[in-house]
Amino acid sequence: MLTRRQFLPTAAAIATQARPILGANDRVQMAVIGLGGRGRDHIAGYTGIPISRIVALCDVNQAALERGQALVRQAQNDTPTGYSDMRKLFEDKQVDAVSIATPNHWHALSTIWACQAGKDVYVEKPASHNVFEGRQMVAAARKYKRMVQVGSQSRSTAHKRMAMEELRKGVIGKLYSARGLCFRRRQSIGRTPVEPVPPGLDWDLFLGPAPMRPYTKNRFAYNWHWFWDTGNGDIGNQGVHEMDICRWGLGEAGFPEAVTSTGGKFIWDDDQETPNTQHAAFDFAGREITFEVRNLPTGSEGELPIPGPSIVGNIFFGSEGFMAVHPEGFQVYLGDKREKTMDVKYSEPRVWDYFPHMTNFLEAVQKRDHMHLNADIAIGAASAAFCHLANTSYRLGRRLRVDPKAERFAGDLEANRMLTRNYRAPYVVPLNV
Repeated sequence: MLTRRQFLPTAAAIATQARPILGANDRVQMAVIGLGGRGRDHIAGYTGIPISRIVALCDVNQAALERGQALVRQAQNDTPTGYSDMRKLFEDKQVDAVSIATPNHWHALSTIWACQAGKDVYVEKPASHNVFEGRQMVAAARKYKRMVQVGSQSRSTAHKRMAMEELRKGVIGKLYSARGLCFRRRQSIGRTPVEPVPPGLDWDLFLGPAPMRPYTKNRFAYNWHWFWDTGNGDIGNQGVHEMDICRWGLGEAGFPEAVTSTGGKFIWDDDQETPNTQHAAFDFAGREITFEVRNLPTGSEGELPIPGPSIVGNIFFGSEGFMAVHPEGFQVYLGDKREKTMDVKYSEPRVWDYFPHMTNFLEAVQKRDHMHLNADIAIGAASAAFCHLANTSYRLGRRLRVDPKAERFAGDLEANRMLTRNYRAPYVVPLNV
């Protein structure tokens, strides 16, 4: 059995691979776009990494922008340039790279615009709001030779990297199934009425590529996650992390041959459009991915030793046993008696969530090598696509066949229309990036 004491040197080695010693003149000049909760995490991350410096911020909400500037001023002792429109920020010659923490529906267009402006990009998960957008993001990154990292920080988390290496070595035999669990306890958002747009908020810019809707509190701030116009539900919010780990453990699984997703919004009577309970199954030749979202009270499942009301993680099944992977570590169980043969426990400060992943991005920016990225846009777009496939099946209420090579639904015009969206001009994700 591997103890935490035995594991720590290995974890440290993985986390610091290829981390060069850099001088002050090598710092990457950063801008952060979107200054809500995750955007503030980005500020804390980049101001805490010696090889970066924040020189600009952008948010459509003046109050959020001013709060962000105050945070940077406190950390760096200077005030970054503020923008309300990211298009103006992309013209700023002092900015080398941007870190995007906007709502999901802005991820693709902001990334593409940034690439076209010669900026490298760190973009939060899910990479895209739909499948088409992910493809265009990859195309833009390659065409303009930009580094584009998706915020799937598990790819830079030491114990999860070790777990994936053990799977590749065959620790549980031949893999046949990967399961993702997103049991993230949430509460009803209630109902909020239409009201005037608050002073200082550019509602048109907030909605961007999405349809114009009247302002309500629930469509703004964090609750945009639960509306199809702007979010993807919890399978595309917390769940995309576990979906990414499913694909990672199965060797970067390509598109499935079929997808089925069922569920609903139970118990709550509120404005939320996305489900609070969702099941998804992805069929491949000789293996499968299954996924479950549950926002209501729940117990744990499998061997995920996670206390508290929220349980997220993965279980991999092989010919010789199974592996449980979660934020606190991973365990391996072999044979019919489920003998625990590995028990890796790992815990780091809150900053560990994003510090290694952002550092990996900044190193790739300096090396000019997208192969150095732990979560290159091609990886992030593929994992997001699985969430989009599941949501399409859920919304249409039926099993969907998929053409894995074409990365489209097989002979299904209605489903294929949902691979993209009707964009609101001028916020259009282009066919030719």
